[in-house]
Amino acid sequence: MKILAVEDERKIADFIRSGLEAEGHVVDLAHSGTEGLNQARAQSYDAVVLDIMLPEQDGLDVLRSMRREGLNMPVVLVTARGQVEDRVEGLQLGADDYLVKPFYVEELAARLQAVSRRTSGEHLNLRQYGDLTLNLATREVRWGEQSIELTSREFNMLEYFMRSPGRVYTRPQILEHVWQYHFDPGTNLVDVYIKRLRQKLTDEGAPPCIETVRGVGYRLAA
Repeated sequence: MKILAVEDERKIADFIRSGLEAEGHVVDLAHSGTEGLNQARAQSYDAVVLDIMLPEQDGLDVLRSMRREGLNMPVVLVTARGQVEDRVEGLQLGADDYLVKPFYVEELAARLQAVSRRTSGEHLNLRQYGDLTLNLATREVRWGEQSIELTSREFNMLEYFMRSPGRVYTRPQILEHVWQYHFDPGTNLVDVYIKRLRQKLTDEGAPPCIETVRGVGYRLAA
């Protein structure tokens, strides 16, 4: 599994990473709530290990934002022993499980496997926007009953927009997510692919749902 661990205490973060990597997982680290939320937005993870007590944004705020934005990857909260109310609130916000510090990394790995099995149904591979459906597992796109043929870049761009309808993405954000390199102010690559994507969606009867926000970027109309 590819796992994001959001933990501000460096020794604990390294302990989590080394332990989970020994179990065969790939682990990315974030050391603040803001950093963790941005990484969850930018990449697809099979699960997230999320400490509650974090700088900038606490874990509950991060979890709230993730669920509000449709980021449905499983989340295991890590809490201090006395944070009973926080654990309850976390579960109500959509956390899948929790662990109380201190813990054995073997138990964390087992819980991650359990929540992944529980939430790995096909519906988690689907993103829906009106009659537009995107399947992350098969990389198929459909408008109603009609199939839409997209290139790999077009698919990744559409998936990025469908994560958070209504959110404005800047050209540098889109370029970094879809092409994995930083923005070159001399390129119009993003604009060219936006035009292609709009054309393909319109050809299948979809409304022109990708809006231009002048001077900022693009968004999927909420």
